Amino acid sequence: MTTAAAWAKKNLFGSPANTVLTLLGLALLWQVVPPFVGWALIHASWGAGTPESCRQAGGACWTLLAERHRLMLFGLYPYEQHWRPFLAMLLFVALLAISSQRRCWRPWLGALWAAAVVLIGVLMWGGVLGLATVETAQWGGLPLTLVIAVLAIVIAFPMSIVLALGRRSQLPAIKAVSVGYIELVRGLPLVSVLFMASVMFPLFLPEGITIDKALRALVGMTLFTAAYLAEAVRGGLQAIPKGQFEAADALGLGYWQTMRLIILPQALRLVIPPIVNQFITCFKDTSLVTIVGLYDLLAATKASLNDPAWRPFFVEGYLAAALVYFCFCFFMSRYSQWLERELAKGSR
Repeated sequence: MTTAAAWAKKNLFGSPANTVLTLLGLALLWQVVPPFVGWALIHASWGAGTPESCRQAGGACWTLLAERHRLMLFGLYPYEQHWRPFLAMLLFVALLAISSQRRCWRPWLGALWAAAVVLIGVLMWGGVLGLATVETAQWGGLPLTLVIAVLAIVIAFPMSIVLALGRRSQLPAIKAVSVGYIELVRGLPLVSVLFMASVMFPLFLPEGITIDKALRALVGMTLFTAAYLAEAVRGGLQAIPKGQFEAADALGLGYWQTMRLIILPQALRLVIPPIVNQFITCFKDTSLVTIVGLYDLLAATKASLNDPAWRPFFVEGYLAAALVYFCFCFFMSRYSQWLERELAKGSR
């Protein structure tokens, strides 16, 4: 018996109940997959065209993506300047690819991130090197989603470590501040945090002083993400045996040396799944910045469907946006599994 047949017999037809469930699953797939393939591929409309050509095709209107992809990807960013957010996206993807390589975890990586963030800011904002200035109110689409999500994650992660250490501190004042911040932020929905950052916070500023709304959204996302990450890190710290602390004391290590060299590496390795889960949540939650008037990927997709002629094909637009979210989230999920295996080699 071949390996595939043995696996199928064991997992799909190993018992009467499994056999019934397998047959029901196959029947469901037969009812769903062929019609979907016919709609999405066989009878679909591809390439440039018009809404009328999509109606005549009778299937999915992928022509929508060919005609409206720029608005979906870049939002309200000036059309003739789309090469700038495109380069910014490529820089972000390249940074993430480099950072995912363990051999690149060196001090120079932080300097590379700082330089790349400055370059991305220059590309998106302009005003120098002959680039036209583009206000953040015109930023949108996938570049805005990446800017807010990546910067919020990068800034929130070290904040969360400080908050987790503060919550476990023996100093009452530091512990009280850390606990108060974490519990307050975790007790609020992200929508209310963004609302406070965008609507209420400017009311407390002196007259004539304003803060960019993209920056306010970034601060709100960062503060919210840091509170949730802090609880994940605290869980890892609590899982470290007391003997590890005692061994560090016996070696004469100070508090920060103990944390940096012994405790935090072990604690962070233990809580990789919840940390990455929060990263994925942060990336998806960028869709909520639309309440402050920013056009992220999902809002830009919705805006591309405002034309009454293209509105009947909203399914195709949202499927394309969902695929983009899925690709980034799937990468983070798979990378976290690989990272767990790599960091667990010493304990196997």
